[in-house]
Amino acid sequence: MSFDPNAPAQPGSGIFGLPHSEEESLVVLVPVPWEATTSYGGGAAEGPRAILDASMQVDLFDLDVDRPYQHGIHMLPLPSEVMAWNEEGKASAEKVIEHGGAGDDPELLAALGRVNALSKQVNSHVEREVARLLTANKIVGVVGGDHSVPYGALRAMAQHLKRPFGVLHFDAHSDTRDAYEGFAHSHASIMHNVLEGVPEVEKLVQVGIRDVCEAEVRYCESQGARVEVFYDRSLALRKQEGEPFAKVAREIAASLPNLVWISFDIDGLDPRYCPHTGTPVPGGLELAEAIAIIREVVRAGKKIVGFDLNEVAPNLANEDDEWDGNVGARLLYKLVGFTLASQGKAKLG
Repeated sequence: MSFDPNAPAQPGSGIFGLPHSEEESLVVLVPVPWEATTSYGGGAAEGPRAILDASMQVDLFDLDVDRPYQHGIHMLPLPSEVMAWNEEGKASAEKVIEHGGAGDDPELLAALGRVNALSKQVNSHVEREVARLLTANKIVGVVGGDHSVPYGALRAMAQHLKRPFGVLHFDAHSDTRDAYEGFAHSHASIMHNVLEGVPEVEKLVQVGIRDVCEAEVRYCESQGARVEVFYDRSLALRKQEGEPFAKVAREIAASLPNLVWISFDIDGLDPRYCPHTGTPVPGGLELAEAIAIIREVVRAGKKIVGFDLNEVAPNLANEDDEWDGNVGARLLYKLVGFTLASQGKAKLG
């Protein structure tokens, strides 16, 4: 390496203060600053920028995975076209959200149609970028944005693998609503869309779910063994009864197939880690617990084929508050490291 990994990040450096270009990097991160369908708090579109800024403070030596940076990590530039689509999409979506849906109103139906069209453009953009990188033999991570953004990535991964794989989904919400508020690609519908539109996903394992409607519970139950949910309530009860979390983590890892995509909504964590995320919910995982689960996935011999991290939202009222970006950057580095370890490119610490 032509830089000192123990030194502070240098001006103009890339993600985590690294000097790697896309060509030099095995791991390439795709930022997607999109949050048009966010139905509560905003700011997720600023997530990639906040994570990039905070990543300069992340020390590169990691106690879980030895030197994840050695194979090169690069984040693509923020895509100006997605940023423009997001501004237009948010303006149109706000009209629909304010009225609780479009109903039969022609103006609202037109706004809804425009948001759905823009969502398809975002999906296509992400799918093209991820497919291009997978063809170049890169390990790909998607950095949102709201939780709708990994749909195109999962479609690209399905086409690349051409065989079944699983999704490990960390979240406070099930995200299995059908076109929430009429938005075909709502952040609240991502896993419904994956289950319906990406048949190669043979197993969805959800962890930390604690804010869910009855229709989502019934939908997940209708999927049979294809969907397994580790509700936050159940995890909390098991801990209260003295069950070691290490055992729980091993059980979650064992429930997954051999190939795994990790989809991480930051609100799966206790909201003290992510206070400005769009839809915070009391409860949730400790950061160490989430890391323990991912570590057990690697120890179980599963291969992490890719990942996404979403809903990291900075404090828009105080630009000096980097807490959410700080947590997001550290979680992102862990996702990179464990993915490399699962593919035999790095060693567990």
